[in-house]
Amino acid sequence: MSTGTTPCGKVCLRVSDKELEGKHIALIGLGTSQIDYVIARENSVSWDETWGCGSSAAAFRLDRLFMMDPASRFFDTEDAGKQTEIMREILPELKIPVYSCELDDRVPSIVEYPVNEVVAATRCAYMNNTVAYAIAFAYWRKVARIDLFGIDFSYKGNLHFAEAGRACVEFWLSKCIEAGIKVGVSPRSSLLDSDVPMHERLYGYHRLEDPKVAVPDGDEWFVCQKSEMETLIERGETTIQSVPTPPEPFKG
Repeated sequence: MSTGTTPCGKVCLRVSDKELEGKHIALIGLGTSQIDYVIARENSVSWDETWGCGSSAAAFRLDRLFMMDPASRFFDTEDAGKQTEIMREILPELKIPVYSCELDDRVPSIVEYPVNEVVAATRCAYMNNTVAYAIAFAYWRKVARIDLFGIDFSYKGNLHFAEAGRACVEFWLSKCIEAGIKVGVSPRSSLLDSDVPMHERLYGYHRLEDPKVAVPDGDEWFVCQKSEMETLIERGETTIQSVPTPPEPFKG
């Protein structure tokens, strides 16, 4: 991705999407588990690119922003609630691609989301929220891995929206996994039951005295008894995902 200027002085972004193939991407939403991205960076974890949704651009250094609502929703209405003022402030100043459903002169770096190409290539048009568009974009561009932070879908008082959005996002994550794209989710997030204890994730088996658990082994997964986990971890044959901790205190 490179930048230049037009004769009128506006920022012009020449976005090369093909450069994303095989890359490691972080995607940040607006939920509480975005803190795990902060902790990961403090612990020297890095990604090839970091993408965000909506007003996450106000807090994080992003390479791409996905904002599938038209910019007019922020500039001309109050419909975006608490995001409204901060989006009015940052959108005219952003120097990264801002993917949206239409162009708007008030956002110099806005680009149209390639919806025609994505739908044609994926043979799917199930995208009912901004996060789903971002993941579909990653799938289309054949990234190697995508890690999700702040994508929690725990909206109390609006259960239909929460469930509908989560179902769509998990659908696209399933397509990514099937295509060989590695998917990581913050352990604080409800997405893919990531915040559910491992021994409770396999329905039915969770009722047994020694339940079966599905555990990772590198890029593969296998199933074992919960009672076998400690031995497998000691042998280095698997690990358990845990909530990240800050780098301090270090050695006490």
